[in-house]
Amino acid sequence: MVTTTNSYGNTILDLAGKLAPQNKLNLVSGPAFQMQRELQWFKEVKQIFPPLLWDGLNDEKKAPHVVFTEEHEKLKVDGEKWMKDTSSSCTIAASLIATIAFAAAITVPGGNDQKSGFPTFSGNIAFIIFAISNAASLFTSSTSLLVFLSVLTSRYTEEDFLHTLPRSLILGLLTLFLSITSMMISFSATVYLMFGQKKVWVLLPVATMACLPITSFVLLQFPLLVALISSTYGAGIYGN
Repeated sequence: MVTTTNSYGNTILDLAGKLAPQNKLNLVSGPAFQMQRELQWFKEVKQIFPPLLWDGLNDEKKAPHVVFTEEHEKLKVDGEKWMKDTSSSCTIAASLIATIAFAAAITVPGGNDQKSGFPTFSGNIAFIIFAISNAASLFTSSTSLLVFLSVLTSRYTEEDFLHTLPRSLILGLLTLFLSITSMMISFSATVYLMFGQKKVWVLLPVATMACLPITSFVLLQFPLLVALISSTYGAGIYGN
């Protein structure tokens, strides 16, 4: 049954290489996800197909992998554009955060003691929180920037859409989220150092507003992150 061919000499592996109808593609959003799902389907069928026939030719003298490549050429191009557009936007955000974190590291709140040269608030617990969170923001934003740059400079082969590109995007989004969170903690610690002792009422609105970027990121980007993780690490098409 597995090796049966139709009137055009196509096996089930050849048919699996055909582009799915649009209503089936629309079950997942975005051309990159659609390309990943098509690859997963092709790989699943390939597992149950005899290895000796993987390179078998149909009546058009095309092997299954050739059929897949030709059928999915436009989808691959669209997926590449989607990946690059997403990565470009995130690269700008990561660059801004890295710049802010670096500037904050060399201009510490309260300045330095003129005699010792150490930061004025170096003994304050809030300053320690500032230093740690600012360093975390700098390192995570730099990591996110490098990850998104790797996505932009990827070769974008068909196989890259299966694991490499989705994993890179997951790592980039996670580190970008951590950098935003760390930056807001660092900012809140700075406000506490400057006003906490004298104007306590300032802290509540500042803390509330500091949560806005984090909340916005979660609401806007979390669905994308969940979709990436689910399609890459979740159950396969057959639930295995």
